[in-house]
Amino acid sequence: MTTNILPLLPIIIPFFTGIVMLFTGRRPLAHRVMAAVGSLLALIATIWLTIHVYQSGTIVTYIGSWVAPFGISVVIDMAAALLLLTTAIITMFTVIYSFQSIGIEREKYYYYVMVMFMITGVNGAFSTGDIFNMFVFFEVFLLASYVLITLGGTKIQLQEGFKYILVNLISSNFFVLGLAYLYSVTGSLNMADIYNKLSAFEGNYSIMTLVAVLFIFVFATKAGVFPLYFWLPGSYYAPPMPILVLFGALLTKVGVYAIARTYSLFFIDNVDFTNQILLLIALATVVMGSIGALSYTDMKRIIIYNILIAVGVILVGVAMMDQTGLVGAFYYLIHDMLIKAALFMLVGYLIYRTGETGIQKLGGLIRLHPWTGWMFFIAAMGLTGVPPLSGFYGKLFIVQSTFENDHYISGIIVLLSSLAVLYSVIKIFIGVFWGSDMDFSKLRPIKSDKILFASFAMVILSVVFGLAADALYPLFDMAAQSFYDPASYSNYLTEVE
Repeated sequence: MTTNILPLLPIIIPFFTGIVMLFTGRRPLAHRVMAAVGSLLALIATIWLTIHVYQSGTIVTYIGSWVAPFGISVVIDMAAALLLLTTAIITMFTVIYSFQSIGIEREKYYYYVMVMFMITGVNGAFSTGDIFNMFVFFEVFLLASYVLITLGGTKIQLQEGFKYILVNLISSNFFVLGLAYLYSVTGSLNMADIYNKLSAFEGNYSIMTLVAVLFIFVFATKAGVFPLYFWLPGSYYAPPMPILVLFGALLTKVGVYAIARTYSLFFIDNVDFTNQILLLIALATVVMGSIGALSYTDMKRIIIYNILIAVGVILVGVAMMDQTGLVGAFYYLIHDMLIKAALFMLVGYLIYRTGETGIQKLGGLIRLHPWTGWMFFIAAMGLTGVPPLSGFYGKLFIVQSTFENDHYISGIIVLLSSLAVLYSVIKIFIGVFWGSDMDFSKLRPIKSDKILFASFAMVILSVVFGLAADALYPLFDMAAQSFYDPASYSNYLTEVE
């Protein structure tokens, strides 16, 4: 059986781009060109992959001709394809954004190399059909993120970077422990094979409750879910804005995807218990994120706490584990990846231009930067979920699902969180752009054409995504199917001789 190279391209392209950059030495201009070309090639590959999956269904390939469940498999269903495509879009525009924002010193010390390696791990985690290799790809993007979060060596980066590394090392150890327990029950690491074996399992299922607890601890830590989010606000605040764009838009979403994938495939015996626990921590995450977003006047911290709100809302949809909830969860997941990247980029531009992060020190910038101001307003409305912008459709399906499943309080909490989001981001818009004029003579004369191009492009893409939501519904329905109907995900095993 030959290996199909197409599903491997989102992993291969950034990996070899990073390798080539390593051999060019400390040459920032060469790294910029190669990172841009690699990002563009990855985007083309993921567009092709998404079209192929839509037309032909899930794509599976086996590494080294060892077929599943014995060998390593890469499985691209529509959920993985959409996540890979969104990751490629964000990566490409973040690379462009970085040209004028990350700084020449960080570029010399292999910033773009680490970005490419991190994207390799993220794409691998979305693509793999093997739970152990999900762990491996987690470690790949985490190792790169350890470098990125400390790159530059400022005091706050080293302080928060140490905490970030320590938390992730501990959670990774528990990940291995959970894998060991899972393997002791099923004798397999292929996720589709594990589902098939657990579906026919007649032994003592109690150990799977322990595995469920271990996995929720691990993935909730990665995703920043209550009560394990304590590390996230400080750690994400420390690095420069381009790195924060990638962390905020991508890394937490890998944890969310891992929760959705493993809980739909592995914990199918006592779903009332596991899904109820997932729902409770999701709602707590929404509440704590809302409190944080309302409490601060620092632009970066407000958007960082909005990450927590979004993670909680997505997991509410996942916890419903039905078609409506999961369609909503994936709408909202893709929306949040795009809109968080856009907002962090815009906030980053404001910080670079003014040298300030606090709202109270800024004001009147609409006079000098009207386009930036109105783009921020559109992004803020999209984040809130004002129709017909992208945040509306996912939240609509999630709330509908909670009501259909008699979780009325959950639906009300999700709706009320929109008010917290609206207040927090409008507070930035009014304070920064419409408040009393600041001293404009203190503004930094920075080059910003690439920064604003990337920022505006992400806002426009989020708007297009919202306007095209109806046309894109078949893709999201396909993406949700492998979660509410996990047998459809494992069907490829029946084709293996």
